[in-house]
Amino acid sequence: MDIKADLKWIQKELKGVKDPTFIEAIKNMLQYRKKVYSEERISIEQYNKELDESIADIEAGNFHTHEEVKTMIQQWGKG
Repeated sequence: MDIKADLKWIQKELKGVKDPTFIEAIKNMLQYRKKVYSEERISIEQYNKELDESIADIEAGNFHTHEEVKTMIQQWGKG
């Protein structure tokens, strides 16, 4: 994998793009990437809080079985 060659190719391709929606999509991907990589790790307290909330959801029956999820996925795009 040649990163420099890939970047050069991407830059060349982007110069010819005239679709503002496509440019906006690329921009959003790059901004999302920065956000994801810049976020700091959560504290142990926050981690434990999220675990407790998840356990409470499961105990309350707020979950889907693997079979239910497979059925839901099969329905995607059929609506």
